[in-house]
Amino acid sequence: MTKSTFLIHHPYLAPKDFEAPQMGVFKASTVIFPNTAAMRSRDWMNKSAYTYGLHGTPTTFTLEERLATLEGGTHCLLTPSGLAAIAHVDFALLNTGDEVLIPDNAYAPNKSLAEGELARFGITHQLYDAMNPADLAARITPRTRLVWLEAAGSVTMEFPDLVALVRICREQGVYCALDNTWGAGLAFNAFDLTPGQGDAPLGVDITIHALTKYPSGGGDVLMGSIITRDAALDEQLKLSHMRLGTGVGGNDAEAVLRALPSLDLRYRAQDQAARALAQWCAEQAAFVQVLHPALESAPGHAHWRALCVNEDQPQGLAAGIFSVVMHPNYSQKQIDAFCDALRLFKLGYSWGGPMSLVVPYQLQHSRQRSTQHLRGSRVVRFCIGLEAVADLQADVAQALALLGAP
Repeated sequence: MTKSTFLIHHPYLAPKDFEAPQMGVFKASTVIFPNTAAMRSRDWMNKSAYTYGLHGTPTTFTLEERLATLEGGTHCLLTPSGLAAIAHVDFALLNTGDEVLIPDNAYAPNKSLAEGELARFGITHQLYDAMNPADLAARITPRTRLVWLEAAGSVTMEFPDLVALVRICREQGVYCALDNTWGAGLAFNAFDLTPGQGDAPLGVDITIHALTKYPSGGGDVLMGSIITRDAALDEQLKLSHMRLGTGVGGNDAEAVLRALPSLDLRYRAQDQAARALAQWCAEQAAFVQVLHPALESAPGHAHWRALCVNEDQPQGLAAGIFSVVMHPNYSQKQIDAFCDALRLFKLGYSWGGPMSLVVPYQLQHSRQRSTQHLRGSRVVRFCIGLEAVADLQADVAQALALLGAP
């Protein structure tokens, strides 16, 4: 045997009883079977064996199980991004002639997907007012197959009455899927929204989670998850996942696994920093409204309190994001200059990493439903990182000084 062949087929196998705080990174496309019987009998669907890298490795199986536990589910699938998770749920559950309902204040790419690919496939959609359960109830028809939920709403941070919205979906017999990226599996249990109030917990059918945000924590990983408690629904999602061929890299899965133990600490630190800065911003004349679910004046605060504040979390949890509505006397050019003047806050999308971010928005370009609960359409979103609050406050103060009085 030549040396080159021997190197490929070297007989040495490392001992299997290696244990460390972090598990190893398993990367494979090909998975080796000991014999043809094993090749024909292995079942990757129940995580009892391995068949092909796309269908799971010890690294991805472990991450899926931990994420399912985090969010209160029992089954988890990994996707290349949070948006991929949304798209996968749509593709797995919707057929030509079906309709999907989406909150008007949802993550914008969710709506763009419905306007683009779903429409081309003959799937219609409606936008509903997430702050008005009656509006959702009125829009459900026999063609409605799926309702998307989001808490808190994207950019403007309204917190809906999730219990009421889920109850409507249950009564109408339609699936409900929650974008749970903001809550991160920590702020509330999406699969049991009414603990102790009935024999069967009232919860969503599916959560998706942009692991890109808090679970990865570094601003350097793109990944998403789909979680459910329903075994039949999981099988439907999993078979579609297999057919679409969406997978994640072993190194990315390992990066999220390494970050998960500090998730709770980071989430709480960014939450507390955001609250402190949001309360300071509420005192600034340049901002006519501060949108943060934990502030009493914020839209949906009572719903946030009812769901996220309890004996174990007397202060509740509310992530590290808030937005401000700018004074109407400022032009968009001035608001852009304010954002450009920030030094610690960097202009960039996403959140949950160590660096604070800022983005200006013009809501008239992204909302169709009424926004009367907002005091303007020019909004700036702050996503808090791990910097000292005093430094972030000083940064906003110096940018406001350059902006001048309204």
